[in-house]
Amino acid sequence: MRAKDTSDVLASAIAVAADAVAIFGGFILATWIRFNSGWIPLFHDRPPDRLYFMYGWGAAIATLLFLFLFRSLGLYVRPQTGSFSGKIPRLVRASGLGMLLSTALAFALRTDPPFSRLTVLLALATITLLLLIERFILFHAEIRFARRHRAQNRILILGTDDVAARLRQAVERDPRLRSTVIGFLSVRDNSTLDPAIPSDMLLGSLRELETLLTTHRPNQIILADTELSHHQTVELILLCERNLIAFNVVPDLFRVLTSDVDVRTVDDIPLLGVGQWPLDVFWNRALKRVEDVIGAFLGLILAAPLLALAAWLIKRESPGPAFYRQERCGENGRTFVLWKLRTMRTDAERETGPVWTKPDDPRRTRIGAFLRRWNLDELPQLWNVLKGDMSLVGPRPERPHFVEQFKEDITRYMWRHVSKPGMTGWAQVNGLRGNTSIEERIKYDLYYLEHWSLAFDFKILLRTLFARQNAY
Repeated sequence: MRAKDTSDVLASAIAVAADAVAIFGGFILATWIRFNSGWIPLFHDRPPDRLYFMYGWGAAIATLLFLFLFRSLGLYVRPQTGSFSGKIPRLVRASGLGMLLSTALAFALRTDPPFSRLTVLLALATITLLLLIERFILFHAEIRFARRHRAQNRILILGTDDVAARLRQAVERDPRLRSTVIGFLSVRDNSTLDPAIPSDMLLGSLRELETLLTTHRPNQIILADTELSHHQTVELILLCERNLIAFNVVPDLFRVLTSDVDVRTVDDIPLLGVGQWPLDVFWNRALKRVEDVIGAFLGLILAAPLLALAAWLIKRESPGPAFYRQERCGENGRTFVLWKLRTMRTDAERETGPVWTKPDDPRRTRIGAFLRRWNLDELPQLWNVLKGDMSLVGPRPERPHFVEQFKEDITRYMWRHVSKPGMTGWAQVNGLRGNTSIEERIKYDLYYLEHWSLAFDFKILLRTLFARQNAY
C-alpha cells in the first residue's frame, strides 16, 4: 500500500537474523535431545566423534537453505499485516518444506556417517516451535514499535462513499502501516458523504486536487470512487507521476467481489472472473470436514451430561418438547432441519410468524434466557455437524423466510451459501447476531470465506467461548 521505508527494511533484516538463530538453534536442540539428553535410547544410532562440529555445519547449510526459501515465500515482506494466528499455517508449511529440502540435500551429499533420521524428525518439531515463538515476539514488537512512531505515509482518498470510509478505517486500524488519512475529495458533484467520514475531513472536490497537493502534501493518493472516465483516470495518474506521488485504485470489482480476481485468456483476449476461495479447493474442504467430524464427535460426548440436565430443566419449567426443530437454509441454498434446545414458549410465533428475537424477549423461558446468554442452546447442532448439514464454523444458517427476503434486498447475500453454515462464525464472535445489521454480517461472512484456514477456525471457536454480545 505504501513505499517501503527504513523501518520496514530494518524489520525485515531483524526477522532474517532472528529466523537464522531459531533455525540453527532448532537443529542444535534436536541434536542434543537425540544424543545427549538421555530421553531417547541410542541403540544403533551412535553419535559421531565430532558430533556438534558435524551437525553444526549441516545446520548452518540448512539454515541458509531455509532463509532463501522463506524469502521466496514472501515471509520477509514488510509491513506485515493481519493477525498472528493467520500466519501460523504458512510458517508451519514453510518449515516443513524447508526440512524436506534440507533432508534431500543431506541425502544427496551422502555424509559419513549419515545424519540421524530421528534427529531430522526432531529438528522439524524444534525448528517449528522456536520459529513460532520467535515470530510471535517479533510480531508484537513490530506493533509496539509502530505505535510509538509517527505516521510517515500521508494518504489522500478520492471518494466519499462507504468504500472510502472503510478504507480509512482499515488504514488507521493497523499501526504497522504507519499511515494516516489526511482527508477526502468528492469525485462527483452529486457525491454524498458517508456518515463514517467526519465532515471536517472533506477537503473539497477533485477540481481542487492540484492545489491540495501543495497545501497538504500527500505522498499517496487512493482512488476509491471509480466512476471516473478513462481520460480522467489517466490524467490523475499522470498528475501523481509528475509530483512523485504513489497512486492506487480500488477496483470497481471490489463493490461486487471480495475474493481474488482470476485472470484468464481466450486466445489473446483477457477475461476477468472470480478467483477460487480456499474452500473451493477439494483438499481444504476435506480437511475442514475432518475437523468437523472430530470436533462434533468429541463435543457430543462432552456435552451429553449438560444436554441431559438442560433438557430436564426445560421440561420442568414449561410444557412441550425439550428440543426444538427448525428449517434452515444450508449449502447451495438447500434446506435442512436444525436442532436446538427450546428456549421459548411452544406458541412463541403462533400469532406473529417468523420474527427476530430482541433484548429481554418476553417469549423466552427463564432457563431459555440462561441458555441463550451462554450459547448453550446451540449444542444440539453438533448432531447437524456430524451429519454433514453444518460445519463447526461458518456463516450462521438463516430461515428460508428471511433468506427469500434478504436475497432480493441485500447485495451478495446468497454468496454466504457457497459453503456449509456453521454453529458459530466470524460475524457472531464480533457481536453481529440477533437484530443487527445484515449488511455488516455479510461483510464478515464473506471475509471468513475468503480467508478461511484451520487457524482461523480455531480462533473463532476459542472466541465463541467468550462471545456473549447480543446473545438474547
